[in-house]
This record gives sequence, structure tokens and C-alpha cells, in this order.
Amino acid sequence: MGENDTQLQLDKYVTFKSGNEYFGLRIEYVNEIIVFQEITEIPESEDYIKGLINLRGKIIPVIDVRLRFGQEPFEYNDRTCIIVINVKSTVVGLIVEKIAEVVEIPEENILPSPSIGHGDRSQNNYVKAIGKVGDDVKLLLDPDKLIGDEDLAGAEQSEDEEEGE
Repeated sequence: MGENDTQLQLDKYVTFKSGNEYFGLRIEYVNEIIVFQEITEIPESEDYIKGLINLRGKIIPVIDVRLRFGQEPFEYNDRTCIIVINVKSTVVGLIVEKIAEVVEIPEENILPSPSIGHGDRSQNNYVKAIGKVGDDVKLLLDPDKLIGDEDLAGAEQSEDEEEGE
């Protein structure tokens, strides 16, 4: 039974809305989903790094997914959530407009991300695959790429090593 549970987890994705698109994150990366809370800003950080939150005594950086994708900023409201993810032992909060649902996407419904068009490249960098859910399409994110930047790694450690652009 145990091995089967793991398989079930692998097919599950937390989906959320950002702009007009729905994105999915493998549930294994998701620690928890919390309501939006007070964020302490970090001066001189990238605009999509909104700052730090205190999650039960652990300080974690939070990033605004829409700004990360180069989409229009949005007003935070009572639907705004923070998805706390853990990727390669880096814990980061993702601010999303609203959580949609947890869906199961079997392997056969997952297609490689198409590399056509040069429109909005920034978001394609983070999309690992396309998941078909009924008639809908969810863009499945690569969390490594989402938080894989030096600036986020820097936010977790220290702020003292300044580097010029």
C-alpha cells in the first residue's frame, strides 16, 4: 500500500490562478497553504521578492508569482494566499491570487511544454509541462526554476554580499 500512496501523491497538483492562466505545482513540494499575512520588505531586492514572513518562528522569503512571470501586478485581497513550498530544502512562499483546487493529473495527460512563439518568454521558463484536466489545461511549474535564482538563495542567507548589476 505504501508505494501506491507515493504514486498517488505524484499525480496530485495544487492549482492556482495567476492572471488568466491556471498553474499547477506538484503537491510533494507544497508544505502548506496559508492566508495572506504581513510581509516585511527587504530593501534592494528584486521586485517580485515581496519580502519575508514569519511562519511560526521560521523566516521565509515570499515571491509574487505574477511579478515573477512578468504579468501585471494585482491587488492583494481576502482570496490571496501564500503557498509555502520546499524545494531542495529551500522554503519559499508563493503569493498567488487564489487557490483553485487540488487535481490529479495522470502521467499520460502530461505533455511537454511547447516551445513555440516568442511572446511571453519569462513565464515559459518556469513551465515544465502542460497538464490536461478534462477540457482545461494547467501549466505545470518547475519549482526549481521558480526559486532557482541566486537572489532568492541570497534572501535566505545574508544580505551583506552586494553584487552589482
